[in-house]
Amino acid sequence: MFLENTSGSTTGHGWIEVITGSMFSGKTEELIRRLRRATFARQNVEIFKPRIEVRYSEEEVVSHDDNAIQSTPVDSSANILLLASGVEVVGIDEAQFFDDGLVDVCNQLADQGARVIIAGLDMDYKGIPFGPMPGLMSIAEYVTKVHAICVRCGNLAQYTHRLSEDDKLIVLGETDIYEPLCRVCYSGTNARR
Repeated sequence: MFLENTSGSTTGHGWIEVITGSMFSGKTEELIRRLRRATFARQNVEIFKPRIEVRYSEEEVVSHDDNAIQSTPVDSSANILLLASGVEVVGIDEAQFFDDGLVDVCNQLADQGARVIIAGLDMDYKGIPFGPMPGLMSIAEYVTKVHAICVRCGNLAQYTHRLSEDDKLIVLGETDIYEPLCRVCYSGTNARR
């Protein structure tokens, strides 16, 4: 459980929340929910996403369910630190696509009193911890792991299986390229290439 500052003023006590899991698990949906609550509480909120994330919108964070919230696309984690000065609540989507400097940026923001809420994939399509996510989870006060439903057996899914043979680490896509799988179904696909 985490505490939310609903007073509309900075408390001086920042913290980091991470929402993680596979694709189609509701990470962005949960991020948007938390950020909207902060906005309703009249807190100063800024949302960032990597500039390469343009599947649904160039300037909005959009969930698979088409919920959207305005965001600022940035090229690197250092840009977030520059643009979030004095902000009470900082949201970051698709954190796995950022550089490893995101860990220090989030620590600095929390040390300055900001509530930092991050959403991102915990593992890539090979089942390997993805980008700065392991570091972010280790420094976070609160980690929420959300799960999709395995499209093959209906159990909880924690893996993102790539359907294409493309071996690049970052390939943007939806259900045409990715599917959520449980451990058993993922292992059965020989997905760990």
